[in-house]
Amino acid sequence: MSDDPELFDQINNAVLDLQTAEFQSYERPLRRLGTLLRHEALANINQSLTDGLDLDGFLNESFATQGGMIGSARLAWPDEPKKVLGLTLLLVERFADSPEWIQDFGHTYYYTGRKIMGDVRAVVSQLIIPFVRDYRSYVVRQGRITAVMRTPAPRKVFIVHGHDHQALWEVARFLEHSEFETVILQERASQSRTIIEKIEANRDVGFAVVILTPDDEGCAKGETLAPRARQNVLLELGYFMAHLQRERVCVLMRGRVDVPTDFAGVIWIDMDTAGGWKLRLGRELRAAGYELDLNKAA
Repeated sequence: MSDDPELFDQINNAVLDLQTAEFQSYERPLRRLGTLLRHEALANINQSLTDGLDLDGFLNESFATQGGMIGSARLAWPDEPKKVLGLTLLLVERFADSPEWIQDFGHTYYYTGRKIMGDVRAVVSQLIIPFVRDYRSYVVRQGRITAVMRTPAPRKVFIVHGHDHQALWEVARFLEHSEFETVILQERASQSRTIIEKIEANRDVGFAVVILTPDDEGCAKGETLAPRARQNVLLELGYFMAHLQRERVCVLMRGRVDVPTDFAGVIWIDMDTAGGWKLRLGRELRAAGYELDLNKAA
């Protein structure tokens, strides 16, 4: 069966390993992911997704958008969701065949300004993880792009944040402009409740956005201090991963932040100064089932 849960468990495990890998170790899970995606049980559906697609033409068109600044190139995705899924499948297969190529690809389209693995991790979080989620949904629907009718989630988004109030304001403004109701604890009456009690009193949300900013410093004993998010922010991230499931939690990261490996598998988006994070967050909200005009996010 092409929708064998055990096969997709293996695919998810390969992605988790890839997300936490370092420069010396990312090749193995990447090749493993490619092998699993080429499983014979998926052959027919992969053929239907990629039939007629020109990956090199897509890459040439995308590279032509490169301006004078590093990281200004944009992938020229088509409008049809099926073609986007098929092109991404072809990209992941090429990454698996030539693991070193993902470094150049990340530097061109997902430039973070950090070390090579920063760009590789950006490709994993912003392209591969969403692809695996959407690919599984496509396979389960046996190739039908039309979504199954279901009870819509509340159009309320919980925003978890640290001390960067500018980042909080930008996220809240974007969500409210996109007709979401935002839940921000500091704007809610305390009523002598603890933080967890306040969160539980506002758990009727359909999505959570967690803003990680380098507000604190920490390290393992004997090591060098490194920037990290506030501990209460990580606690709330874990809470919403359990309450809403990973596909309804999105993490925005501004600046360099040390992140525990326990949170592998969540969607990570760099909160860039150019505002590209709005489009990426908008896509995640749409993938979670919300109606959203992505033109407003551009």
